[in-house]
Amino acid sequence: MSYGLDIYFKVMDIYEDENGNQIARLNGLDMRLCANGPLSDLVKIEPGKLADYWRMTMSKNHDAMRRVFMRRQKDRETLLLRSVPGKEKEELESFDVPGRVLHIDGDGDYLDLCMTTYRQLQIPAEGYNIPENMQAQKVYDLLVKHRPDLLVLTGHDGFKKGTKDFSDINNYHSSSYFVTAVKEARRYEKSRDDLVIFAGACQSHYESLLEAGANFASSPKRVLIHAFDPVFVMEKIAYTSIYDPISLKDIITGTITGFDGIGGMETRGRYRMGVPRSPY
Repeated sequence: MSYGLDIYFKVMDIYEDENGNQIARLNGLDMRLCANGPLSDLVKIEPGKLADYWRMTMSKNHDAMRRVFMRRQKDRETLLLRSVPGKEKEELESFDVPGRVLHIDGDGDYLDLCMTTYRQLQIPAEGYNIPENMQAQKVYDLLVKHRPDLLVLTGHDGFKKGTKDFSDINNYHSSSYFVTAVKEARRYEKSRDDLVIFAGACQSHYESLLEAGANFASSPKRVLIHAFDPVFVMEKIAYTSIYDPISLKDIITGTITGFDGIGGMETRGRYRMGVPRSPY
């Protein structure tokens, strides 16, 4: 299904409303948006158009990944120069110890895509598909089990139909669930430097997520965010030195959505470079 023919959705459920009308519960195909709409309004997308849509989506992802690897090479050269003086740097090979990610996602398809992207970006990550309303109940035990440096709490969100007051968190599908999960995570680790948290999805209640303890959240202007945006936020932190605070501009411009969809606060990197690399 397409909303305005620019965003494609998949039908998750069909139910009857109080007037007996059939309503579809929808999730964005590549946007972390949930919505409801009359079944009669849905438009079936032809396979060819769907394939073109996915090619466009993956092209954006690949472009972002290419920029990541170019940036990393420059950063690694700078770090090696800082760590190893003189000509010795030319004789030594370094190795990477990036921050470890725990990614909890309300959408299993998105989780699979994100986990593939983490592997391509060489970020150690563990992923769990947990519905948004259950994440708060699971997150503490998963943090104890994996002891990550970075945590993602995401899935789908959006305004409930007829919403006019965007300041009321009760007018959102999943924002209150994400807020509760962030608070549970902060019960495990209070420091925003020792556990870096990204929380939220499309149109989420940004202010409440930051207040609950997230370092980064969506969505400042209540816009849609891309399925891969949390991954690219985590990548920049996972591969920035622990000695360096990260420019908010550098983190957010590295996402697909940008400042309208992603915001946060100053945060230190979780990367450690090691030298020399063992020949064994």
